[in-house]
Amino acid sequence: MTIREQQEQRERRILAPWATFADHSKGRQREMEPCPYRTCFQRDRDRIIHSKAFRRLSHKTQVFISPEGDHYRARLTHTLEVSQIARTVARALCLNEDLTEAIALGHDLGHTPFGHAGERALAEVCPFGFRHNEQSLRMVDLLEDLNLTYEVRDGIVCHTGAKKADTPEGRIIHYADRIAYINHDIDDAIRAGLIRNADIPQYLRRRLGDSHGKRIDTMVTAMIEYGMTHQEIGMDEQVHDDMMELRQFMFDHVYHGTEAQREESRAKKMLRGLYEYFVAHPDELPGDYFVLMTQGEPLERVVCDYIACMTDRYSISVYKKLFIPRSWNKIDG
Repeated sequence: MTIREQQEQRERRILAPWATFADHSKGRQREMEPCPYRTCFQRDRDRIIHSKAFRRLSHKTQVFISPEGDHYRARLTHTLEVSQIARTVARALCLNEDLTEAIALGHDLGHTPFGHAGERALAEVCPFGFRHNEQSLRMVDLLEDLNLTYEVRDGIVCHTGAKKADTPEGRIIHYADRIAYINHDIDDAIRAGLIRNADIPQYLRRRLGDSHGKRIDTMVTAMIEYGMTHQEIGMDEQVHDDMMELRQFMFDHVYHGTEAQREESRAKKMLRGLYEYFVAHPDELPGDYFVLMTQGEPLERVVCDYIACMTDRYSISVYKKLFIPRSWNKIDG
């Protein structure tokens, strides 16, 4: 018996009956020889961590565009916080922590530079539309061809939007993503001086907690207690309503119309400029993207792929190279 098979047997002994078991995965798009040491979900987690898309997350905006300071979240730190929250819930409910972790680490691989400002910019110009969850699936399926299991792919694309993931582990990520970004965005907004903790409505601070850690603990506890009672992923109704009200507070006071977002229109204008340029000059796309067109992918879709893969600083560098005049020095003969 291989180490992988021993681990699969261990899952059968210790996980809840409603968990997703690695040895019952629906499989991959292409068959692969099983790893002798890792379950299929552990293997997916490792493939995601070693991908180029995962490394780029460290240089992609979460909320604050080009913040001055070392402690603001980037897309990578957001991803790690989602993973930590989701794994805590999965472990407490005896669900498959490996599957949960793989989905969490992969859920934002398709996110654009400049956060949701970049996503909105591409959604406005791309005739096929653009959603970061769908782009994350496109990233693991096509752009990096990670050949992940059905369960991880389903959890990635369903982490946001109306469609629920097929697995309880995938449904955890839908909640963990919100718990993470609402709370760490409050932390960053307070650090930036946009809001004070006292600005949060008093009844929300009383019910959810008056600190970053207490709020997360309240929300995670609500998920665990709901799961233990109902054997399904959810949250106590009152806590969920309070969480969504706190989310609306952030939209009203931080995400929309604040000084920190004044650069959003410039970021969107820059990405639109890059999109229009490469649609008009497809021969200047890097070779890997040009190959996609020869395989039948539409030009507009491929240009969005290229821009979505950019980090903040790389997109600025490309824009400067294309549109900002450079100084010229005459060379004397």
